Amino acid sequence: MTEHDRPAPTFARAQDGTALAYQHHGEGPPLVLLAGQANDHHWWDGVREDFHTVRSTVTLDLRGTGDSDKPAGPYSVVQFADDVVAVLDALGIERADVYGTSMGGRVAQWLAIRHPERVRRLVLGCTSPGGPHAVERDASVRRSLAQPDPEAVRSVLADLMYSPAWRAAHPGPYRTLGDPRMPAHARRGHLIASNEHDAWSDLPGIAAPTLILHGDQDRLTPPDNLRLLASRIPGARAHLFPGARHAYFEECRDEAGKLVRRFLVEEGCSRATERDRGRASAPSDSGDPLGEEVRPRAAQEARPTNWA
Repeated sequence: MTEHDRPAPTFARAQDGTALAYQHHGEGPPLVLLAGQANDHHWWDGVREDFHTVRSTVTLDLRGTGDSDKPAGPYSVVQFADDVVAVLDALGIERADVYGTSMGGRVAQWLAIRHPERVRRLVLGCTSPGGPHAVERDASVRRSLAQPDPEAVRSVLADLMYSPAWRAAHPGPYRTLGDPRMPAHARRGHLIASNEHDAWSDLPGIAAPTLILHGDQDRLTPPDNLRLLASRIPGARAHLFPGARHAYFEECRDEAGKLVRRFLVEEGCSRATERDRGRASAPSDSGDPLGEEVRPRAAQEARPTNWA
C-alpha cells in the first residue's frame, strides 16, 4: 500500500492538544494494543486479527510516532497512559481490556495504576517494572544498540526480537524494528520515557486481573522481570515461552494468541478472590498456564540492577 492508498487517519486530542492517531478494527468489546518503544501501531499488524474472534482492537500511534503529532517533549510513560485515555474518550469507550508489550507494557502498567476504572483485564508482555528493582539488559546489548549505523542497529534488533530459526523461516520485513518516520527528538524522547519508568511502589495497587507473558530467551528485557512483576501484582499469572526472544507474540503467535484470548474471556476468577489468596502464579512453560497458582519466587531472589 502506498502513502496515497492509505486511509486518512482518525485523531483524538490529548490534554495538551497533541493529535493522536488511532485505529479501531473488528467488532465486540474493545482490546487496546500498545506497541513498543519508538514503534507505531504497525507493531501489531502480524497478530491483530487473531483477537477479532473475541474482541475489537484499538491501536494508536503514541505521540512521536506514525501519524500522531511529534511535539518537542519531554515524553513520559505516564503521559502516554493519559494519551490512551484520550483515545478511549474519543471512541466513547468507558472500559477496555489492555495488552501492552515492551514499552507498551510500561504504559499499560500506568494506565491500570492511574485509571483503574478504565481497565477490565491487563496483559503485560516482555516488559519490566522499571527503576532500580528491574533486571537490566547486559552491557553487550546496550553497546550493540548504541552503534551509530542505523542498519547495524536494525540487524541487532532483529536478532534480539526473533530467534535465528524463526528469522530463517520468516525473512521479513519485520514490523518491530522502529518507526522509520520518527524524527530524532521523538526517538530520544521515547528512549528517555522508557528508561525513566518506575512503577515498583504502585504495582501492588493494580486492580485488574493480570496475565504476564515473556520469552525465556529475551535479552532486550530479561525474563527475570516477569517474576518481579508477578511478585508485585497480587493475583497475577505468568507464562514463559521456551526459546522465544523479545517478540514472543509473533514467534509464538498461535500459543500466545490463544492464551490471551482465553484470559480475556474467562469469567470464573475474580480479582477479589486472587487478592484473598495473596498469591501469584509461577511462570509456566508447559501444562495449563492459567491454572494452578503457587507462590512466585521472591523478588529479592531475582537480580536487581538499575535500568539503563
